[in-house]
Amino acid sequence: MRRYCGTGSLSCGGSEMERLDRKNIRLEGYDYSTPGGYFVTVCTKEKRKLFWDGTFPVGADIIRPGPPTLSQVGQIVDRAIREIPDHYPHAKINKYAVMPNHVHMILILEENGRIISAPTKSVSTIIGQVKRISSKLAGQPIWQKGFYDHVIRDEADHLRIWEYIDTNPGKWQEDCYYIL
Repeated sequence: MRRYCGTGSLSCGGSEMERLDRKNIRLEGYDYSTPGGYFVTVCTKEKRKLFWDGTFPVGADIIRPGPPTLSQVGQIVDRAIREIPDHYPHAKINKYAVMPNHVHMILILEENGRIISAPTKSVSTIIGQVKRISSKLAGQPIWQKGFYDHVIRDEADHLRIWEYIDTNPGKWQEDCYYIL
């Protein structure tokens, strides 16, 4: 079965050798506190399915199932994502999806309109805080080390990623992160 990752080559784990040989996937020399859009994918440690309760029927049914029910840990993660703008006023969540073992989001860093103020925090700082808070509230380590990001380059890129996030829950069994 083909696993669909409409975002290109994303990695959530892999073999022990791959993890030891992990390459830096950040754009060299790019300032990740620069205003703009960022597509972020964060995976659970060992691809554990922690975020959905039970099973979620997917497929080409005539009657579409409703959205998945989030587990208690999924609700914690959902809340941590929604609260990003409360902690980082120049960061907005444009779109996100909590999947069984990973999260996708479009994070927008806005221009800081004031002359005298703290600099905009970087994508790494924001995602790191979401990971720390959600793990602490869940009472267990949730996340793999690091995360995948993609700098959104133009409107077409933004729309492609938006569509991917929007349709991802319904394509769970085809997803490259799908595990039984």
